[in-house]
Amino acid sequence: MGQRHSSWRVAAFSAPCLPLAAMMLPVTIYLPNYYARDLGVGLAAVGWAFGLVRIFDLWFDPLLGLAMDRTRTRLGRFRPWFLAGAPLAMLAIYMLFMAQPGVSAGYILLWLVLGFMGQSMAQLGHMAWAAQAAPDYSERSRIYGWWQAFTVGGMLLILALPVILKQFAGASDAQGVQGMGWFVILTLPPAMLLALVAMPEPAIRRAPRPMRLGNFLQLFRQPSALRLLAADILLGTGPALAGTLFFFYFDAVHGYPRGQAAQLLLVYFVGALVGAPLWTRLAGKLGKHRALMVAAGAYALAQLSVLVAPEGLGFSILVMFLAGLPFSAGSILLKAMMADVGDEVRLKTGHDQSGLLFSLLTGSIKIGSASAVILSTSILANAGFDAKAGAANSESALLTLSLIFAVAPAVLALGAILVLRGYRLDALSHAELRRQLDERDRLDDLALVMVGGSATYSEGPALSPEPVAARAGASTKGPEGKA
Repeated sequence: MGQRHSSWRVAAFSAPCLPLAAMMLPVTIYLPNYYARDLGVGLAAVGWAFGLVRIFDLWFDPLLGLAMDRTRTRLGRFRPWFLAGAPLAMLAIYMLFMAQPGVSAGYILLWLVLGFMGQSMAQLGHMAWAAQAAPDYSERSRIYGWWQAFTVGGMLLILALPVILKQFAGASDAQGVQGMGWFVILTLPPAMLLALVAMPEPAIRRAPRPMRLGNFLQLFRQPSALRLLAADILLGTGPALAGTLFFFYFDAVHGYPRGQAAQLLLVYFVGALVGAPLWTRLAGKLGKHRALMVAAGAYALAQLSVLVAPEGLGFSILVMFLAGLPFSAGSILLKAMMADVGDEVRLKTGHDQSGLLFSLLTGSIKIGSASAVILSTSILANAGFDAKAGAANSESALLTLSLIFAVAPAVLALGAILVLRGYRLDALSHAELRRQLDERDRLDDLALVMVGGSATYSEGPALSPEPVAARAGASTKGPEGKA
């Protein structure tokens, strides 16, 4: 059983999730609409700029993960990257959110690339650091549950900001977007300082052999990791589609102006905040992968209900709240499950590859995001949809918009359920993994002491993984151990 951290420590450690989420949400939801409507950039150009930056991330994140796994400093392995990402992200946020009319697609792409580089360095370093701080199966769900609460809190704050600025300061839509940028720039440094003070980075046990290309390729033969990556792509693409088209859909199909649609988005993330502890508790009862399957089914149902709900603001509020409830499940449980896979990989290979594994997880969702932005905007452009025309668009264009916004995400969520049905790394098998890892580490430390070496930062050759599967399979009789 691993250490259980106090709630205040976990809360302080989770603080950077607030500005990082506040950075990402308007970049993916507000900025495409803002550039197209307020700055006059062509919709197709906006789509390609936002899509290409995700393609850049596909190779950047794995390289970043490899670099993190090779990093050894007095500050730790992950914290230097966590710190280095902040100034780059802040500069890019300023250039993106304070952009003026006349900016080109090339300008947008450049600062998106730099912004996502900074965000990836901070987020990936933070994510892998958390996995090392919580080696226990349930404690990981708890920590990432706190993370998601701060993430959704950041989303709520950033979404409320334009409404507050407009209501009390008479700010325009453009000034509301700029206010979002300043919020991120001002809150990121103190939040990162809180995390550094609250949570030390555990020492990483060194492997006796250097990591080779085969260690990287072996990850793609790991069934647990492959299922998580596939599920992440499917579960990430759906919300990315809906998020990209959110303001277009509620403006053109339901006639809600941007300010009113922003309030509906707030309701959606209130649902996500309410749902975060529910999925953590359900994971404790059913197991992480089964809880995630339940959440995916709930998301599919809620997304389809958008098409059949009666007209009216009250019904829209109810639908948005219900659709938001399962939003947090993937962010919490996929991270916690990937941390468990990291233990499985270390037992088999003798190498801790947490940075690389989490980079693949963050990279996989970017495949979905890139596809979502490029395909949705391209399909809408080919269907003749005009972002400025609203409800005056043709019936075929509005139907295309509705199908991409509501039906496509639901189908993708159902696909994720099928992928997760074969997942086998549950609480019982993970407990056996940790027992074998702890036993091997104790033997390695004893051997080093006997020869007069240091008993820290060392890792011996991997034990055979077969006993894990055998013992887990022999004891899978409860709800957590069912094969």
